[in-house]
Amino acid sequence: MHQLIGKKKSLILYFFFLVALSTTTNKTLYKTENLFQIDNINITGIPLDNIEGLNDELYKTIEKNIFFLKKEVLKNSISEFNIVEKYSVKKIYPRELNINIKPTKFIAKISNKDDVLVGSNGKLISNKDFKKKLPSIFGKFNSNKFLELKIHLERSGFNFEDLKSLIYFSSGRWDILTNDNVLIKLPNKKIYESLYLAKKILNDDNFKKNKFIDLRIPNQIIVK
Repeated sequence: MHQLIGKKKSLILYFFFLVALSTTTNKTLYKTENLFQIDNINITGIPLDNIEGLNDELYKTIEKNIFFLKKEVLKNSISEFNIVEKYSVKKIYPRELNINIKPTKFIAKISNKDDVLVGSNGKLISNKDFKKKLPSIFGKFNSNKFLELKIHLERSGFNFEDLKSLIYFSSGRWDILTNDNVLIKLPNKKIYESLYLAKKILNDDNFKKNKFIDLRIPNQIIVK
């Protein structure tokens, strides 16, 4: 009988011991989570208005614990801001993030909206304070087609500073007008080869007076 009572007392003591241990462990985990909770985000490289907006967006979406920070969530939040070209993130343990942003370069503008600029990342950015002269884009803007043209222009030796306007057609092709008022009509395909050829013609003294280069027809050049 005494042995039975002793066993019951031992079981009760073990029970309270386990409860106490569990409570202590939970408190320790809670404190550990708080210790690594992100409470400061430093953003550099972009204007203050964008910093404030991005800060608010990041605090809403990122994981609280610095160890569980998801790169995809961070990327999605930052990509919401069209001004961003590239960015880097550095974790400062235990609770801080340093984010450095390289803003996109403005290289064109939408023809009927002077305050809507086109970045080198192919995105549209509203900016009323930018005063530098930029080539105008006519036609319905297509980001993918624009980026494709940008790559071919740069490879063939053209600069956006040399252009007055770019005209995009629904058929998927471009015309470009230089600052010297030379109109270059490009085909749908082999854009790089056509631009490279157009650049050679522009640099040839025999064609200095010509203001029209038509490269739309395969294996044919029309210069006027």
